[in-house]
Amino acid sequence: MKLYAPKYYNRFVCIADKCTHSCCVGWEIDIDEDTLQKYRALSCDYAKEILSSIDTAPTPHFRLGSGDRCPHLNENGLCKIIISAGEEYLCDICREHPRFYNFLPDRVETGLGMACEEACRIILSSDDYGAFTVIDDVGGEALVDSFDTVRQRGEIYSLLTDESVTYQEKLCRIYEKYGVSPSRLSDDEWRDVIKSLEYLDESHEQLFLCYSSDISAPAGYEKHLERALAYFIYRHCAEGWDEDDFRARLFFCLFCERLLASAAKAENAQSIAHFIRLARVVSEEIEYSEDNTETIKSVFTAL
Repeated sequence: MKLYAPKYYNRFVCIADKCTHSCCVGWEIDIDEDTLQKYRALSCDYAKEILSSIDTAPTPHFRLGSGDRCPHLNENGLCKIIISAGEEYLCDICREHPRFYNFLPDRVETGLGMACEEACRIILSSDDYGAFTVIDDVGGEALVDSFDTVRQRGEIYSLLTDESVTYQEKLCRIYEKYGVSPSRLSDDEWRDVIKSLEYLDESHEQLFLCYSSDISAPAGYEKHLERALAYFIYRHCAEGWDEDDFRARLFFCLFCERLLASAAKAENAQSIAHFIRLARVVSEEIEYSEDNTETIKSVFTAL
């Protein structure tokens, strides 16, 4: 089988110390077993610092320092493990972030996650989200599945890229075709759901309580919302196993899109940089949380 990625995938390069929201702050970083063994065998001067920073229970991980910073993040925002030992000593999660993988019957797909500042910038500036490239051969036998999520996604992408249709009309057509409009819940009901979610930063709950299912878009950001929606669909709908599961996943994506639009309107986003920051927050708080993702999908199944 082949490994596919959006065409924009290869434009990503970590901006390291230039990033204003480091992925090395605020996240517990688990260490895979192979890398743990490499650390135990490491003989460079920095090896003792690495080993002394690891807690092994319940899962091996780096013990975060002040401000929830990775203990190996230096004052300039650079990784001391890379500096001292080389990139080959990064654990899997650090080496792969912000990449994700979806496993389909006939292919594997990878992409960039929008919780990363630079990945978010690339995603929200790329109109070639529907163009894919083969980046590797991962082996295995391709299977035929009765439900084709790639075809379903392609139909939605064809609508999203139709310049003769307004963005609001595109949303209406998706809502109608799949029966997945977020407006099936009132805004007050959605706010109750939002209050039930978990948050990395509690201030984001107040930001998200501005939620509205109104399909108007903040002026000047229709294309950015289109690209964000395409990203959510690429990441979350690919592994849908039947029509109902696909629709639940699409419902989640449409909620995320409306949440981003609502936040941009509430904060009166005045620049692309501001919009990118809001998109990253929505991604980090909602789609990067399995619990929050499942909570929102379960709203659809309960309707």
